[in-house]
Amino acid sequence: MAAFTHYERHDALGLAALIRSGESSAAEVLEAAIARIETHNPTINAVVHTLHDSARRQAAAVRPGDGPLAGVPFLVKDSGLQIAGERTSNGSRFWRDHIAATDSTITQRYRRAGLVLLGFTNTAEMGLACETAPAVYGPTRNPHDLSRSVGGSSGGSAAAVAAGFVPAAHATDGGGSIRIPSSCCGVFGLKPTRARNPFGPDFGEGWNGLSAHHAITRSVRDSAALLDATHGPAAGDPYAAPATVPEGGFLRALSAPQAPLRIAFQTVRHDGTAVHPAVAGAVRDAAALLAGLGHHVEEARPAIDADTLKRATRTIVAANTAQALRLRAQAAGRPASEEEVEPITWLWSREGERLPAQQLAEAIGTIHALARRLGAFFERHDILLTPTFSAPPLPLGTVDMQSRDLDAYYERLRSYSAFTTIYNATGVPAASVPFARHEGLPIGVQIAAPLGHDARVLRLAAQIEQARPWERDLPTGATREVIR
Repeated sequence: MAAFTHYERHDALGLAALIRSGESSAAEVLEAAIARIETHNPTINAVVHTLHDSARRQAAAVRPGDGPLAGVPFLVKDSGLQIAGERTSNGSRFWRDHIAATDSTITQRYRRAGLVLLGFTNTAEMGLACETAPAVYGPTRNPHDLSRSVGGSSGGSAAAVAAGFVPAAHATDGGGSIRIPSSCCGVFGLKPTRARNPFGPDFGEGWNGLSAHHAITRSVRDSAALLDATHGPAAGDPYAAPATVPEGGFLRALSAPQAPLRIAFQTVRHDGTAVHPAVAGAVRDAAALLAGLGHHVEEARPAIDADTLKRATRTIVAANTAQALRLRAQAAGRPASEEEVEPITWLWSREGERLPAQQLAEAIGTIHALARRLGAFFERHDILLTPTFSAPPLPLGTVDMQSRDLDAYYERLRSYSAFTTIYNATGVPAASVPFARHEGLPIGVQIAAPLGHDARVLRLAAQIEQARPWERDLPTGATREVIR
């Protein structure tokens, strides 16, 4: 009965424990998730495609010992992941009839963990925005304030977790797409180390290594448990993350003692320009909290050439957008028309088609050089604490893919996502941790660590979670008029 009464208050491991003990069945838990989606999704628009029938079959077949998360309802982003026999539309009209022939490698690992795959979440087309408002499905609305953006591009996943549809949802991150919506929705989001999770079987990497698979979660321990279930290279992967998985796994590492860390904090963008005062204030408050917990904290930031980073990532995304449309055109048997994709997608792909190969090679060399520079910074500091997003959640339409001015759009996009892209370029792990509120809207702070040190990020996030719990601030039906 607990799952029916307070379903939305349990994290994934909590639901798994209820099912394992027999206090609730996987079928009961699933029906609670379906009921919540059916009641509130018409308002929030986080879920764009449901798999109720197949999910019911999965739940009915759950048995004790089927996996650490057996029976837990789970949503996946409508981009970057495939479920055999189901449509993945990439947030795009051009992919609306794409049916996956096989499971993605990470889908197979979710199944092995016992997760019940319940549906697909809304996403910006091809992951190209820090807002989630594709023309094909319409905007996802922030459960904290329906006039505000959920961030992007994994905005549907963040909103679904914040609204209590599921305790955890798959997401991808190529420039902040896990961390930005986590900040905007007041939930936890980890971008793991490059290649910690696989991209197979169709691809070896995403966006020349900028992108990563993982999840947005209600709790830090859920993120750790999911990483335990999915990490590690698959046969034939082009490279793997450093072998720094702690003995016993990431979840077990959360209970290990936390030695004092050398923490640097940064409250301005890489070029020294200011961010919203509430965001900078959240970082200072987090720094003070961490100092009070015994860590060595000082204000410092790496020397990052923001303009060089902007040019390099624009080139890499342009080239990969053009390639993705080319591959889809081959599969569809015809090229995309301008009316089938967002104006920004069309302009960015055209730019990618015109790029000389040398420019892409130069951009990849640039992000590798940035990784060296950030690596040197991390020899002096264990953690870098920054804002996640440069502002509280934005009004809907602020970063609009219907724009026909790519230069202006990209400048706006990069202004708001200034703190996240550097970690995609360098491959290091980083997480957005819910920390503050401004006029009722959530604000996350971001913690990053050297390459391979995902466990360090998770342990520190868990320490913050214990010291400053955010669960009480989630907009559950019991606490928020928006989705009561």
